[in-house]
Parts: sequence; structure tokens; C-alpha cells
Amino acid sequence: MDPILLGKGTTDDIAVTLLPKFGNRHGLVAGATGTGKTVTLMTLAEGFSRMGVPVFMADVKGDVAGLAVPGDGNEKILQRAKDLGVGDYAPGASPVIFWDLYGKKGHPVRTTVSEIGSILLARILELNDTQSGVLDIVFKLADDRGLLLLDLDDLRALLALVADERKDIATEYGLVSTQSVGAIQRALLRLAQNGGEGFFGEPALELADLMRTGTDGRGVIGILAAEQLILNPRLYSSFLLWLLSELFEQLPEVGDLDKPKLVFVFDEAHLLFDDSPPALVQRVEQVVRLIRSKGVGVYFCSQFPDDVPDNILGQLGNRVQHALRAFTPRDQKAVRVAAETFVPNPKLDVAEAISKLGTGEALVSTLQDKGIPMPVQQTLIAPPRCRMGSISDAERTQARAGSPVGMKYDTPVNRESASEMLAKRAETAAQAADAPPAKDDLEAGGFGQSIKDAVFGTKRRQGMMETMAKQTARTVGSQVGRQILRGLLGGIFGGKR
Repeated sequence: MDPILLGKGTTDDIAVTLLPKFGNRHGLVAGATGTGKTVTLMTLAEGFSRMGVPVFMADVKGDVAGLAVPGDGNEKILQRAKDLGVGDYAPGASPVIFWDLYGKKGHPVRTTVSEIGSILLARILELNDTQSGVLDIVFKLADDRGLLLLDLDDLRALLALVADERKDIATEYGLVSTQSVGAIQRALLRLAQNGGEGFFGEPALELADLMRTGTDGRGVIGILAAEQLILNPRLYSSFLLWLLSELFEQLPEVGDLDKPKLVFVFDEAHLLFDDSPPALVQRVEQVVRLIRSKGVGVYFCSQFPDDVPDNILGQLGNRVQHALRAFTPRDQKAVRVAAETFVPNPKLDVAEAISKLGTGEALVSTLQDKGIPMPVQQTLIAPPRCRMGSISDAERTQARAGSPVGMKYDTPVNRESASEMLAKRAETAAQAADAPPAKDDLEAGGFGQSIKDAVFGTKRRQGMMETMAKQTARTVGSQVGRQILRGLLGGIFGGKR
């Protein structure tokens, strides 16, 4: 299996490659804006695709979509490919599936409220600790009462239920204030106004559709349209984090393979760690450390290497550092950090070279035989075979028309869940309240009503029937109604049953 040719080293005049068997040892692509990070990511994605490895990556600026169409093959690019020793270079497209949380520039990406879990949902909604605790109670109440949380309507219905029954709920789950419930409802309103409501629902995304290979054996590249999504940084980073946690929870252990099963590219990686609580960062570190043995390689892309915490940065074996301009003290510190993360090369002053790299040049160090990182090389990056730029709406539509998953995801499904179930219960209760009293109850006076209240309950007190129903839901809810078993970051462990 041929390695991925990243370019040619000018330091030692050698080919700089990434070996397939170390593709799951993760990586980092860093550099200032306009220095060629996106082109490097496209070269990596094409290389993994040609060896049969699926790739998932976000398209923040709209130019990653160029992977779907062939490049123009101009003389400058052809000459560079020849100079770098790319003997089989020819313009070509890669197999691509477009995705979009808003359903506009790709197939809709959905997950259920239960799958994303209270931790990430609280981060998306920007809730404080008290409000996050109330959200935890809502999820626990849904579990105990066998209510499926699929979309935001279900969550709103549960919040209304919690507000109505907050005194009874407080004795079993903890104090719930109307102010916290109102704050969560306002946050849900903001999310819906920003277009995020369509992300929650069914059919939910299945990981198998991100790990496809084409009929020619090439890995399919999943491209998430993120030009609009990036304007909501919390939703963007939380979605990618949820997806990474789902891969971690659902994929089996495979050890070290000849090549990865999937490569996951996390663009604008600093958004993942900005304002994240330490507990969440610790969980990300745990996922990155362990997901390697499940055949997944994670590649972070950001401007500065120190955008990624040290504990995670130390696990990234393949490094590509584009130019950094040391104009400010922050930039100068970033240059020093980047220089210290590479294996030294006596022929190269790394700190000086970082500031003088041109567009399309980078300092590269990858894992070689026995997993030993190579000395850093100043490298001319190989050009991708696709178009290095955006595509037209017609080209995107044509790519979507040939997608193998369009019939599966383009039409939403709204099955019965918490919102519908609670509405039916309210309707039944209203009908029972409006019904005339039974003849036996009239004859028996207050005694018959007392028996009825004891069995069926009143608005203020649970009856024996409701108490038994709740106990049954707690016992067999996982088999009948709720089907919710949250894992490390709140997703359904093992998928729907």
C-alpha cells in the first residue's frame, strides 16, 4: 500500500510521506490564514480516499467542496507535480457526499435530543450550572417515565411538565425553579431562530453512512457544509464533538490496522476548547487517546498549535506547520511552541523557518518505521488533483443527485414521542374531567369519588394506577419505551434497538 505523498523536503531533498499504518496516530495542520492549510487537508483527504479510507471533514469556507470536481490542471500545477515526483498526477474528482445541518447544501444531518445528551445540549444552549442541572432532571424524568426525547418539541413538552409538577419533582429529583425552566425555553427559542431546530429529529445519522467506500474502492469523503454553521460556534463544535464521541462509543476495538477505518478532520479546532469546562476537555482527551485503537485517525486544524491543549497535542504524531507571522507577542509565543514540538533537524532553524515559509510550504514531521517521528523537513506541499476552490450550485446539485443516501435522509420522520404522548394524556384527562359523574358515584355520594381518586389520582395527588405505571416504566422502560442508554458524552450506546 503506497504512502500518502505530502510533498518534497527541501532540507534533505527527500519525499515526505505519511504511512497508512500510522494514519490513526492523529495529526495537526496549523498555520496562519492564507498559508495553504486547506490545500494540505485536501491533499491528505485525497490520499486517504485513494487507499480506501473514508474521510469526514467540515467545509468552513466553501472551498473544500472542490474535492467533488477535477482540477483545471494548469501548467503551474502540472510542473509542480512533476518537480515533486508525482508521476501519476492527473486532475480528478473524489467520491463525495455533502452534508448540512440546515439541509441546504447537503443532506440533512440529524440526531435526537436523547442521543446528544444533556452535557452537550447544555453547551449548545450556553446554560449555566444551575440551568444545566435542571436539564439533567428533565432527561432523568424522561427516562423514568418512558418518554422519548427526539426533537425540540419533545424537550419543550417535558419542560412544561417539569414546570407544572415542580413541587412533586423537587422531592424526588431536586429543586427546580421556574426561572431556570424559563431560561432554558428562551435558549431553545434562540437556537430555533438560528436554524438549529432541524438538527434534532429523525432519521438520525447512522455512522455507517460516514464510512462508505465507492464502487472503485476509494473511500467516500463526507463534507459538512459549515459556512453558516460556523456562525454558531457552540453548535458547530458540539456537533463535531458529539460525532466523535459516537464513533468512540459504537466502533469496536480493532487494534493497529494496515490503514485507518476512518479519518476525522476537525477544522477550526480552537472552537472546541474555547470556554469548555475542564471536565469536557478531559473527556475529549480520553476520546482522542482511546479512539486510535478503534481505527479512527483524528486530525485537528487550527491557526496556532497551542490552540490544542498540551495533553491532546502530545498525542498527535503527524504534524504539518504552515507559516506563522510573528507580529505580536502572541504570535511570537506560538512560533516558539511550534518549533519545540518538532523533532530537531540540525540543517534547519525551525523557529526562523516558520516565519519565512511561503504559501504552499510547510514544516512536516510524520511517524516513520516503528512509529518514530522523522526530523522536521521544510516541505513543498504536493498539489491536490481536485479543484482548489469552490464549486457552483449546479455542480453541487449534480453531486447530491448521485448520492447513495439521499432517499434515506432528505425526508424527515416524526414518530410518536414525548410531545405527542403528553398531548394525548392531557386530552384524555380533559375529556375525563368534562364527563358527567357516573350514576353509582351519585348514589354513593362522596365515597365513590374517594375510591376513584385513590385509584386514578387527582390533579394534586398520584393514584395507585399512576404509581404502578411509573414503577413499571422504571423497571422495563429500557425494553419498551425509552430505549435510552447514554454513554461517555451523552449519545445512545450501541445505537437504536
